[in-house]
Amino acid sequence: MKSTIKITECPRDAIQGIVDFIPTKDKIEYINRLLKVGFDVIDVGSFVSPHKVPQMKDTDEVISSLNLDKNDSKLSVIIANLRGANKACSFQQISYLGFPLSISEEFQKRNTNMDINSALELVQEIQNKTIQNNKELIVYLSMAFGNPYGENWHPDLVCSIVEKLNQIGIEKVSLSDTIGVSCPENIFPLFKLAIKEFSKIDFAAHFHSSVKEAKEKIEAAFLSGCINFDSAIGGFGGCPMAKDDLVGNIPTELLVDYFKFNDVDLRIDYSSLENIVNNIPKYFK
Repeated sequence: MKSTIKITECPRDAIQGIVDFIPTKDKIEYINRLLKVGFDVIDVGSFVSPHKVPQMKDTDEVISSLNLDKNDSKLSVIIANLRGANKACSFQQISYLGFPLSISEEFQKRNTNMDINSALELVQEIQNKTIQNNKELIVYLSMAFGNPYGENWHPDLVCSIVEKLNQIGIEKVSLSDTIGVSCPENIFPLFKLAIKEFSKIDFAAHFHSSVKEAKEKIEAAFLSGCINFDSAIGGFGGCPMAKDDLVGNIPTELLVDYFKFNDVDLRIDYSSLENIVNNIPKYFK
């Protein structure tokens, strides 16, 4: 049996902001190594504009070349429009499509070239498409803990958008700290409120954070009732659409250590994870 804690490993998030193009064969090799760990989900790439995120232009080739035999990890990709959704749905290997919605109008326009209301209409269309193709849609609710644009932020504002997603029938929402401004004081009450108000939605925590603040963020989300966490080995990554200074992901090894310390068996291959941590690919350095 899998433990109640579920981890999504995010190589896509880790490498999307790297300027020098990483050879496709290296991406395939790295993700195949991740598959041996036994993560619940691996976020392997995105079907978005290669002009905006050139590092992801080979996602289709990467997915087609992965060794998925005898592996329980599910694959997810990020999409930002119907064309990307159609492409993702054509891959039998993909289980989840992730769409970047935001509570920030400014960031929504930067990220998807549309306002929030238009993005919500698109979410409905993509939701219908994923159901038709036996996939699931994950909505990444970015800027969920604040933003750098001086816009209003409040837990009630976050929940008002989650309510709209609930009405659409979305069952997976990742509350995302896109620029690393979350803290226990806003993490705990937001997750507590959201989990209580929307029992049909499976919430996840997607934090960008400095390493020294990562543990307290994990703990705040966990104690509030969150059991789904996104992370990236080495804490690499960040959103290139947010601002100039990338804030990396929660390090997977730190996340795993936290739950091991709290006697939670994650049912992963710890030795395979340790091997990757000790042999970080050169393109991360």
